[in-house]
Amino acid sequence: MRDVYLIGIGQTPITKNRGVRGRYMAAEAIDKAIAHAGIDRKQIDMLVTGNMTSGILAHQTQMGALIAEYAGLRGIEAMNVEAACGSSAAATRLGVMSVGGGYHDVALVCGIERMTHVPNERLTAALATAADWELDGENTVSFISLNARLMRRYMDTYGVTAKDFGHFAINAHDNGLTNPNAFLRKKLDMETYLNSRMLVDPVKLFDAPPVCDGAAAILLATEEVARTAHRNGLPLIKVAGSAIGTDSPGLDSRRDMLVLDGVALSTRRALEQAGITNEDIDIFEPHDAYTIITALSLEAAGFAKKGMGVHFGKDGEITRTGKLPICTFGGLKSRGHPVGATGAYQLVETYMQLTGTAGENQVPDPEFALVQNIGGTGTTVISHVLKRCS
Repeated sequence: MRDVYLIGIGQTPITKNRGVRGRYMAAEAIDKAIAHAGIDRKQIDMLVTGNMTSGILAHQTQMGALIAEYAGLRGIEAMNVEAACGSSAAATRLGVMSVGGGYHDVALVCGIERMTHVPNERLTAALATAADWELDGENTVSFISLNARLMRRYMDTYGVTAKDFGHFAINAHDNGLTNPNAFLRKKLDMETYLNSRMLVDPVKLFDAPPVCDGAAAILLATEEVARTAHRNGLPLIKVAGSAIGTDSPGLDSRRDMLVLDGVALSTRRALEQAGITNEDIDIFEPHDAYTIITALSLEAAGFAKKGMGVHFGKDGEITRTGKLPICTFGGLKSRGHPVGATGAYQLVETYMQLTGTAGENQVPDPEFALVQNIGGTGTTVISHVLKRCS
């Protein structure tokens, strides 16, 4: 395997009802990534898009070829990857394998999702396809209700209350306030969190992510290309680890409902590839779609003991100046969660952190970051370790 580097980033502001079709949003993010990397468009060998719902909500498949055309890359090797909410991180995994395996020198990854142009009932049904449709989806199960099951089980098992989850949402909103691309730039305190509208007991409004639209893109390349690209004096960012772990789509089919085995597997594999341990991680970007997933991810990724993840961060450990900063640009809760595009946004933001270009959201001197994107309620988990190099 050749070393793979992240050399360019682009993103659109996360919005709602912007009225811009997905193909144009994707093209905008791609143009920004190419300009940021300072490479010629002709150097790009491959495009991989990550999208979950376009075939259902926009009656449009063939996203790879479609986005390639609108991004001025017609004829390029292009394809779409679907892994529910983990689609663009899975697309990144494919791009890393392509460059690392010697098939291409430059791979472009774009996550794109447009969700706000349809009624909520259509969107809810589309998102439910990431569960086991035969066992869960046809029985009117939604992702809110699935996460409510997890949260209720966790609360009953470990004797915690709704208040114990609030600091995750509050931290995310604090960080989102200074992210110009975030959808919910809204200050949150514990009283507002606790009094927010109940969605499905015990999941409240501020336990869940907003419905929104967005596109983000990254460029992956060999070390030779990375060192010759226009870097503006910034350090190189290496993809030191890239792995996927999976689990059953159905909660009742899992070994333990309160253990995200996919998180544990992908974390272990990515850290082993990078040759580091949890102690080396300076930033953790979890898939904080729901506060219960944040708690479970901290446990399965090895940062907290089982049953203690919900308490991690109550003393400030997860803030930007804490021991393990998480959701440094607002996470899915505040930045927003345009499902299939979320993984690309996470990688864009982490690149900014490691290159010291995160502005008001900057974490002090990070070297290693673990970036984790999840499809479903822990079904497909993609973990990337990014390393700052000289």
